[in-house]
Amino acid sequence: MRRTLVAGIAAAALTLTACATDTPTESAPGGEQPEQEQSQEGEWFDQAVYDKQLAQRDATPEGPADQPWLQAIEPQMVDTAQYKQDGKTLCFSNASISNPWRVTGWITMQQQVDVLKQAGEIGEFRVSDAADDDNKQISDIQAFVDAGDCNAIIISPSTTATLTPAVETACKSGVPVIVFDRGVETDCMVTFIHPIGGYAYGADAAEFLVDKLEPGSKVLALRILPGVDVLEHRWAAAQQIFGDSELEVLGDEFTGGDGAKIKDIVTQYLQRGDVDGIWMDAGDGAVAAIEAFEDAGKDYPVMAGEDELSFMRKWKDTGMTAIAPVYSNFQWRTPILAAVKIWKGEQVAKEWVLPQEPITDADRDEYLDRNKDMPSLHYAKFGGEDLPGFPTAWKDR
Repeated sequence: MRRTLVAGIAAAALTLTACATDTPTESAPGGEQPEQEQSQEGEWFDQAVYDKQLAQRDATPEGPADQPWLQAIEPQMVDTAQYKQDGKTLCFSNASISNPWRVTGWITMQQQVDVLKQAGEIGEFRVSDAADDDNKQISDIQAFVDAGDCNAIIISPSTTATLTPAVETACKSGVPVIVFDRGVETDCMVTFIHPIGGYAYGADAAEFLVDKLEPGSKVLALRILPGVDVLEHRWAAAQQIFGDSELEVLGDEFTGGDGAKIKDIVTQYLQRGDVDGIWMDAGDGAVAAIEAFEDAGKDYPVMAGEDELSFMRKWKDTGMTAIAPVYSNFQWRTPILAAVKIWKGEQVAKEWVLPQEPITDADRDEYLDRNKDMPSLHYAKFGGEDLPGFPTAWKDR
């Protein structure tokens, strides 16, 4: 795949900044790290972060090759000796399990916990689910702090700015705090765990379309929600790459992830003329977009979906030209393993950046075979094949 890199890659660490909307109306499908605040100019593009993420795609991560959830890109290690203890009680404040990506990860996390319980490294695993409600999550975190018996607190924030004070409160309690998936506006936590980010995702998809389509080809962008940072960054990266190409972007349409709406939008564009490529900021509803081409009797588009199995299976069945960008779901294992490392006083990365490799036609069948018994809403890069509950735990969701 062509890599578009911009000179002058920033060396500064990724800023943990805010989601533009502090009230979570819906969770962003397909992974959801809010990476930074909307700029004063009302734009969703930061050149330095964009350059950094695109460069990190080509970096060789450190760590075991067969355990990507333990790998880290350009890690700056921090000492955790002050937290060394015979800790057993692990507390987790979860934003929600309100979409298939989060459900898949939550199952993986529980299976990892079970392994460590059997090994005697985790005792009690306490969990609170905020159901995408900031106020509830703030209360949940405060309850963990007030209880005083959590040996570590893992937090996946519902939003960034609003949850920052709650995370800082947890840090001030002296308990090691681990933040993952979405960031907050503080670096008080021992480690912040996330895949590379939204710019990398959007660029993987856009570069593929530029590589595979002829100059002058027409691309339709299908977007899930406005105002969600990781999704806005995916589109911002795509705009940069499409802007430097000879492709024509017909429009970017918000769909809410609704399959019927996606199909209707694509159908309307096909009635007005050719659509040669489809770019999506998340794969939910990708099959509906493909079905619109089938119903119209049109050739399949070059398409960027996601590693959700419904899309990947349709991709294989049709033989279409496609790619599946990912927001690595296996990250749900990492904070559990990080907690145990911290209890042992082992070093961890301050910003633990996990690899984020798209699935291409070269490895699509391998991932489909690994996940052959999984339901359609499962994500291929969940990283749980070696856990004892595989495949039953994920099938019986």
